[in-house]
Amino acid sequence: MHLNEEQIARYREDGFLLVESALDEREVDRLRAAFRRDCEVRGPQVIREESRNEVRAVYASHHRQPEYAGLMRDPRVLGPVRQLLTDDVYVYQFKINAKPAFGGEKWSWHQDYVAWRIADRLPAPLQVNVGVFLDAVDEFNGPVIFLPGSHRSGLVRDSRAAEAKSAQHLDPDDIALTPDQLSTLVAECGMVSPKGPAGSLVFFSPEIVHGSAPNMSPFPRRLLIATYNDTANLPSWPGEPRPDYVVCRDTEPLRVLDAPFLDALEGVSA
Repeated sequence: MHLNEEQIARYREDGFLLVESALDEREVDRLRAAFRRDCEVRGPQVIREESRNEVRAVYASHHRQPEYAGLMRDPRVLGPVRQLLTDDVYVYQFKINAKPAFGGEKWSWHQDYVAWRIADRLPAPLQVNVGVFLDAVDEFNGPVIFLPGSHRSGLVRDSRAAEAKSAQHLDPDDIALTPDQLSTLVAECGMVSPKGPAGSLVFFSPEIVHGSAPNMSPFPRRLLIATYNDTANLPSWPGEPRPDYVVCRDTEPLRVLDAPFLDALEGVSA
């Protein structure tokens, strides 16, 4: 998949770009099965919701599940990332945010780069996030809401809350915008929530303001978010580094697969 000039310009202007149905049904089914397997792997990489024992997020699935390892190098994912960023990128962070049906919790309004600058001393916002819809996303199941163009205003907040919500990762609640900050930005930028069928991709800036409401619907909303970082923009931790399931250590530049990830995977195993 190759982004055209109009798509690239839209990403630069809005801070996000939706590509519907980039992956087919068979590929999505395999990714869902890999997610279910990975939720059974015990360890601190699985984050639970506060209100009930449901999975809220799983980190670094590409280290354990070959489908996700391949997806990170798939030409439909890595190709556009290289167009939007640089040829030499690596996976800085991989997580799957899972909003279960009937009450999956919200994600507060925030900018991703704030967390990475504070926690990992990332020098610059030279990242591209790729959201992969593992379920159809509609207005009912807690879609991500973006403030288009907000990435061009720089960082709205540059510090975290005094008391961290999680010792494992920097939760959006720790760096949430204030009501006044959000109201001002919404008046300037408006709000948009990209929606589409499972298998759709949304590329978005590390500086765009975004958040999401609880999932009150009977439908799950599992969203894979892979963050690619420029290999010349590495973390410089002030003390003990964050765990490697939160921040990946392999910074070798990724090379694009010659075929879609399932074709490549099945070719190797044949």
